[in-house]
Amino acid sequence: MDKPLFTGDEVFRLIPQRAPIVMVDTLLDATDTEANTALTVAPDNLFFADGHLREPGLIEHIAQSAAAFAGFSTYKQGLPPKLGYIGEIKKMRIEHLPAVGDTLHTHLTILGEAAGITLLAAETKVADTIVAAGQMKIFIKND
Repeated sequence: MDKPLFTGDEVFRLIPQRAPIVMVDTLLDATDTEANTALTVAPDNLFFADGHLREPGLIEHIAQSAAAFAGFSTYKQGLPPKLGYIGEIKKMRIEHLPAVGDTLHTHLTILGEAAGITLLAAETKVADTIVAAGQMKIFIKND
C-alpha cells in the first residue's frame, strides 16, 4: 500500500474535532469522489464499552471520515477544516462491534451533492469483515 496522505496528528489539518472525540486517525487516499480512512480502536476511546467500540462510535467514525474527506479538499485550497453536521443517516447496518486493536477501514463514495449537502455511501471493514455500512447526508458549514 502507498504511504497514507495524512496520519496521526496530521489528521488535525483535515478535521475540526479534537480529543476526546477523534474517530479517524488516517486518511489513506482520496480522489474527487472517493476516499479511504482508518481508525485503530483504543481502550480509552470515548465510545468503547463492554469490550467493544459501540454503535455510536462506528457512526461517528463514518461522519469524521466524511469530515476528513471534505477537509482534504479545503486543505488543498489552503483553508482550515470546516464544521460539518450529519443531516441524515439512512440504510445504516451495524454488523459487528470492533474490539481493541482492530483497525477500521472505511471507504466513502460521494453519491451526489446539491445546495451544500453531500450524500455519501460508506462501508467500514475490519480486515475483510464488514462491520458497518450505510448512507449519510452531510452539511458543511460555510462561514
